Amino acid sequence: MELGLAGRSVIVTGASRGLGQAIAAGFAAEGARLTICARGQEALAAAAAALRAGGAAVVAVAGDVTQAADAERLVQAAVAAYGGIDVLVNNVGGTARAGDVAEQWRASFDLNVVSALRLMELARPHLTASGQGAVVNISSIYGRESGGPAAYNGTKAAQIAMSKAYALQWAAQGIRVNNIAPGSILFEGGSWWRRQREDPAAMARFVAEQIAAGRFGRPEELAAAAVFLASPRASWVIGATLNVDGGQSRSNI
Repeated sequence: MELGLAGRSVIVTGASRGLGQAIAAGFAAEGARLTICARGQEALAAAAAALRAGGAAVVAVAGDVTQAADAERLVQAAVAAYGGIDVLVNNVGGTARAGDVAEQWRASFDLNVVSALRLMELARPHLTASGQGAVVNISSIYGRESGGPAAYNGTKAAQIAMSKAYALQWAAQGIRVNNIAPGSILFEGGSWWRRQREDPAAMARFVAEQIAAGRFGRPEELAAAAVFLASPRASWVIGATLNVDGGQSRSNI
């Protein structure tokens, strides 16, 4: 299916490995022009080189998007390279573990909610000017139901609520905001990969008991959903949260 993304300017955060790298590759396959970021310069450079080897136009910006100055640099780099921004994919997230409980919650909120919101606001005028602006935020099935560490569970739920609120506010400006809630996805270097190497029997039981499809997800399966939601083919999808989880989630909503 032709998704209408050729030549579009797309920002993908956390794109040096795993889900973010697969998402960037998915947009590259559609002919989009990419601005990617991650904190690690070396891994980011390798990811950018792999995308360029496939013929993609790529700008790589090393930085921490929880920091305002780095978020501003990222948006400025995309605009300088391509003249605007058509799509923003906020893939950065996780659980902050340093400090006491209150500090962990504040840092997790900054990581999972504020960093995405900051980039959305910075990109907003460019997304509006695009005429087909789209934001895809990557959350978790544990933002929709109980599961995972408390700070992760709570702040991913907040990310989903934030995405819905901004989807309704920004629809009139021609910007579609949607969200993806991944389940357990396996990729080299990721948390499920590490757990599988440490205790394969326990992970086999986890899959059998928790994932209806009977296996871990693959990064490219999430990437396909992200690319679709960002494309004009999803023009009537606004404020949705799409589970990409192989039947792992248990919520009826």
